[in-house]
Amino acid sequence: MATVRSCAGELRSNARVDWDSRSNVTLNIIDPTRDTRWDAFLGRHPAASVFHTPGWLEALRRTYSYQPIAFTSSAAGHPLADGIVCCGISNWLGARRLVSLPFSDHCAPLVEDAGQLTGLLDSLRRNLVEGKWKRVEICVTDSIVSSCERFEKSAVFFLHKLDLAPPIEEIFGNLHKDCVQRKIRRAEREELTYEEGTSEPLVGQFYRLLSMTRQRHGLPPQPLSWFRNLMACLGDRVKIRIALKNERPITGILTLQYKRTLVYKYGCSDEKFSHLGGMQSLLWKAIQDAKKAQLNELDLGRSECDNAGLVTFKDRWNATRSRLVYLQYPRPSVHSIRSTARNSISKRVFAWMPNGLRAATGRVLYKYMG
Repeated sequence: MATVRSCAGELRSNARVDWDSRSNVTLNIIDPTRDTRWDAFLGRHPAASVFHTPGWLEALRRTYSYQPIAFTSSAAGHPLADGIVCCGISNWLGARRLVSLPFSDHCAPLVEDAGQLTGLLDSLRRNLVEGKWKRVEICVTDSIVSSCERFEKSAVFFLHKLDLAPPIEEIFGNLHKDCVQRKIRRAEREELTYEEGTSEPLVGQFYRLLSMTRQRHGLPPQPLSWFRNLMACLGDRVKIRIALKNERPITGILTLQYKRTLVYKYGCSDEKFSHLGGMQSLLWKAIQDAKKAQLNELDLGRSECDNAGLVTFKDRWNATRSRLVYLQYPRPSVHSIRSTARNSISKRVFAWMPNGLRAATGRVLYKYMG
């Protein structure tokens, strides 16, 4: 039987969590990277995403030493009927919290209805949080927030998705004419070249562009090991695409594929060449590839609601916008390392740090920011 380690200590796979008379749900704890029922359950559940998969969870484990655990009402030996996947994280002050799920744009609780979600969350809140963790953080769609009565809203993001069902000509025709279509045609005139795959040289090119982009945003880059681990753990589900001008890498994107969905996860560029349309061209090529593979949608990921530039960029692809709500129990009483890293003073410091120091800082901080 697999052993699950978390910041709270050791938990046995399929261990049962005590529950009181007010709850009619008994939680069982499993390791979703080792319990073979988890992957089969994802295959059946319509809300399962790449962020629920064992490969993504294993990359989190290898990079940040997080221990993925999933809570389910299903007992050992029975097919899984529901599940909430989390990672246990300690912040820089040592406070422990459960997060569903760090560095993932969304990772919905996998349930059949609102009542099932309420039962799982009530049991999780009553029996785990107060005894072993300081806080639970989950992300849900706006439509089921009412099922999480005791949880406090901590943040709201936009999620953009593009329907790939229409013919490719119709999809192109619906793109913003000046800011997307014109940029795609500009890239064609500039005769940009393209490379794609998961090779180490491509990872290196992508990471250099990512570091430049994060510096412009006043943030440290994610650890290079994170991207290498994504390649190792997700295999052909992950792909890097690079646009080059005269053999010089100018733009890169990283996409993930699961079931019939392509996920745009990371984008980066050399700002000096942004006028050449490299980003628009790479995304358009990704859409064309997705159509050829008969995928159903392009998930453009989450955006902070006050990030008008990014929200507008995604709107211009004719993507449908919905809301993601981040909830916590109980309400946090201190500022998190995430909010600290994002404040204006920190951004100015990160922007002026030497590259090596900024990368080293990111390796330290991101483990606690998840």
